[in-house]
Amino acid sequence: MDNNIKDHIKAKLSLVPLEPGCYQMYNKDGVIIYVGKAKLLKNRLSSYFTGSHDAKTTQMVSEVVNFEYIITRSETEAFLLECNYIKKYRPHYNIMMMDDKTYPYILLTKELHPKVIMTRDTKKVRKNNGKLFGPYPNAKACKDTVEIINKVYPFRKCNIIPKKKCLYYDLGQCLGPCINDIKADDYLPYVESITKFLNGSNTELVDILEKKMNEASERLEFEKAMEYRDIINSTKALMEKQTMTINDNGNRDIFGYYHNQDKVCIQVLHMRSGRIIERNGEVFDLVGDIDELISSYIYSFYDDLGNILPKEILIPYLENKDILSELLDVKINIPVRGIKKKLVDIVCKNAETNLENIDKLRLLKLEKTKEPLNELSKMVNIKYPKVIELFDNSNIQGTSAVAGMVVYVDGIKSPKDYRKFNIKTVIGADDFHSMQEVLRRRYSRVLKENLRKPSLIIVDGGLPQVNAAKIILDELEIKDIDLIGLEKDDNHRTRAIVTIDKKEIILDKHSNLFLLLESMQDEVHRYAITFFKEKHTKNTFDSSLDHIEGIGKKRKMLLLKNFSSLEEMKKAPMEKYQALGIPLKLAQKIKETL
Repeated sequence: MDNNIKDHIKAKLSLVPLEPGCYQMYNKDGVIIYVGKAKLLKNRLSSYFTGSHDAKTTQMVSEVVNFEYIITRSETEAFLLECNYIKKYRPHYNIMMMDDKTYPYILLTKELHPKVIMTRDTKKVRKNNGKLFGPYPNAKACKDTVEIINKVYPFRKCNIIPKKKCLYYDLGQCLGPCINDIKADDYLPYVESITKFLNGSNTELVDILEKKMNEASERLEFEKAMEYRDIINSTKALMEKQTMTINDNGNRDIFGYYHNQDKVCIQVLHMRSGRIIERNGEVFDLVGDIDELISSYIYSFYDDLGNILPKEILIPYLENKDILSELLDVKINIPVRGIKKKLVDIVCKNAETNLENIDKLRLLKLEKTKEPLNELSKMVNIKYPKVIELFDNSNIQGTSAVAGMVVYVDGIKSPKDYRKFNIKTVIGADDFHSMQEVLRRRYSRVLKENLRKPSLIIVDGGLPQVNAAKIILDELEIKDIDLIGLEKDDNHRTRAIVTIDKKEIILDKHSNLFLLLESMQDEVHRYAITFFKEKHTKNTFDSSLDHIEGIGKKRKMLLLKNFSSLEEMKKAPMEKYQALGIPLKLAQKIKETL
């Protein structure tokens, strides 16, 4: 961002009011690349252009040359305006709902002669107003279920009732309203039976199928009997998949999410008639405020995709819960305890696992991690780096100074070998001597205890950090470990390799080697910054929380994990404390003490 643009943005920021509204970020081509909403426009917009951000937000801000905003009467209006702008302009850095992510339902139509069909057309569902079951994340399972029902129960199969009987009537799979005087009441026993089946009670259907199988076997129709046997097995398998239940037979959706520095994974489980069906999560780049992103996703999930709203939505703590509930006109709860809380925790855990697996797959897709490592060894003239140890420091103006070490073997993370270091001898923000302290402690121990030596040491930084590391290796007379540094560009993205002979090798950002080294540098930074936050938060909280009656070790750790500062604890609503399992009286005592 050049100085003219900076001055222009700075001038505009000074004029932004402390009002709710919707804002739009523009690139040099005049294209909207991000849309957001804010309770206080001035504070939110200013936050983008001050301080540090995650990689995706940093990248987005680097492309911004201008912004505009619209003041609204309330945060709810700002939320709606944001959603409309996203639909209209589809900004690059906002999450996008995929058009093909609608789920199939089973619909028992509301007609004189009802049909059982599979549909993705939620407008048809609402218009017909029949009995609805689903959604089914597995389209094949949904289709198979409809086929089973239509083979067992004599519902109408044709779209237009003909004037003569058809094959389905001869097979006993239709009551034949074309030739018989069939009343609506004639279908009631079948409606009740499939309702029980689709609501989780499959005993009656299995009994019917087994009776048909035995009858076919007695008539020596073994092929037909085998067909019924297969249907029975499919039916049992289909129902066994749904194991988590709540006895109130309610319809609800359960959302959960997990995010790292770059991405967020969101998952939703659909509960119908008290039974759960799980769906795979979606992963998006993390840009801007996490609460805002999750709220926007949930709203779009129903508004854009047309998913049928349940009677209740369960979510982890979100500041925008009341706005969402108002806009969707549905009950949204943040469970504090019991089975509902466990369900939300399960969804969040699934999202975490899903995101971790995606991170692992990213490296596995690099053809083979050994190939870029071979390229690295040739590029800087070193032996093949089978074991790599990477280091990074983290502090705020020298306070709570820490460092982290991560380890890769053949280009794959080895978390069991990660190590954390508290900086003990360095005063103030001094990366040079902090790096030296950590390396001296690490490799003195490696030599003393005869631990495995790495093939390569990578320090986070340029020539100063490389020089600091080389001094320690020379001091310890270590000659068989290679050393390089990884330097970042102005956007905090991996840019170049720095060698001990002061060479700077610019990396091709499209190469597998770049992707591997970038992932390594991101990982060591994540590990170090996480340790720093833990230590800094603990140091900050200790003196304030230690003397509050009712705050023991477990509750202190819970508060440390979920609040980043005392200021956040002071401003947090009581609902957030309750969502964490903190009793109301104790939460009031915490806020009063602070």
